Amino acid sequence: MVNCFQCESFFVTWDRQNPRGCKAYGFKTRELPSNVVKRSSGMNCLKFRRKKGNVKK
Repeated sequence: MVNCFQCESFFVTWDRQNPRGCKAYGFKTRELPSNVVKRSSGMNCLKFRRKKGNVKK
């Protein structure tokens, strides 16, 4: 499973109804974007790009 928190495309919104978003796919959601992609396509996210720099493991 893809960890959105480690992806360059993941962002947090100010929208209380949809607090998480994905720049790569262009949507906001209440849950993790990777879960939405998996449920709707049946595949893991294909646009995951690991953040550069100091990322906790």
